[in-house]
Amino acid sequence: MIEIAGLVFPLFGLILLGYVAARITRQPQEAMGWLSTFIIYVSLPCLFFKLLSQTPVEKLASWDFIGVNLLTTFSIFVMVFAIARLTTRATTPEATIQGLAGAYGNIGFMGPGIALLAFGELAAVPLALIFCFENIMHFTLAPSMMAFASGKSQNIGALAFEILKKVLLHPFIIATIVGITAAILEFTPPAPVERLIDYLAQAAAPCALFAMGVTLALRPLKRVPGELSFIIPFNLVVHPILMYLALSWFGDFDAIWVYTAVLLAALPTATNVFVIAQQYGVWVERASATIMLSTMISVATVTALLYGITTGLMPADLFPG
Repeated sequence: MIEIAGLVFPLFGLILLGYVAARITRQPQEAMGWLSTFIIYVSLPCLFFKLLSQTPVEKLASWDFIGVNLLTTFSIFVMVFAIARLTTRATTPEATIQGLAGAYGNIGFMGPGIALLAFGELAAVPLALIFCFENIMHFTLAPSMMAFASGKSQNIGALAFEILKKVLLHPFIIATIVGITAAILEFTPPAPVERLIDYLAQAAAPCALFAMGVTLALRPLKRVPGELSFIIPFNLVVHPILMYLALSWFGDFDAIWVYTAVLLAALPTATNVFVIAQQYGVWVERASATIMLSTMISVATVTALLYGITTGLMPADLFPG
């Protein structure tokens, strides 16, 4: 148990430090701007480039792993979307945000920190692949569903262009593409540049987790929406269980890849869900509440998952054969 505490405490400790610092100093929300810029446009892209550029090319073309991961995550979105529509009579835009809240885990801010801390650099490739392709899926789902719900005739080409632009211009996706290209060409940056990239990459996880704590403090939980009674269980419990079953059933994957995918599936709702909700003016306050409450509960659920992994209670393949 001490080993699990050693893994979990730095992760959630950084989030707690950010939360406490924000509550004590009471800086305005605008003060987060430059830190967010550093994380999103500099530090995390450097981390993804570093990890991917040093990866053997053959490991990057694991389409079976990518397919199972995307199918599982999309299934969670569909199930939460359907429940929202049928039980709470949510509109299509509201149900879309709720579906994202259930399926879109915090793979950007929390993912790299917790996966690399738990499994080391062996988790780098599955981490980057999951991040890249899941974000493409979510960035495509949100505008497509909102366009469908608007009921207005919209140029399909223009919509496709907007989606493509949003995907290809995202700093993390650009870093992934550049990193893969460097791996293919076996390119190594000059020593001074490589050292700078290393410094920036090392800052990624601590800064991202601290910023997440600050963000939670700046969006206090005013009330618990009723929809969270099914969104959070799907987000923190059903998603990782379904991911574990699917990877065990459909393939014979490396243990670290399985554990990394399951761990990322178990992460709380991504802060990007709040950003998307704000962009479309739908379910904004409830999205913020979902992020905060799911993050708090994930302290227990993620700890339990890591305990199962590290103690051998959770074999990498449920159906060996």
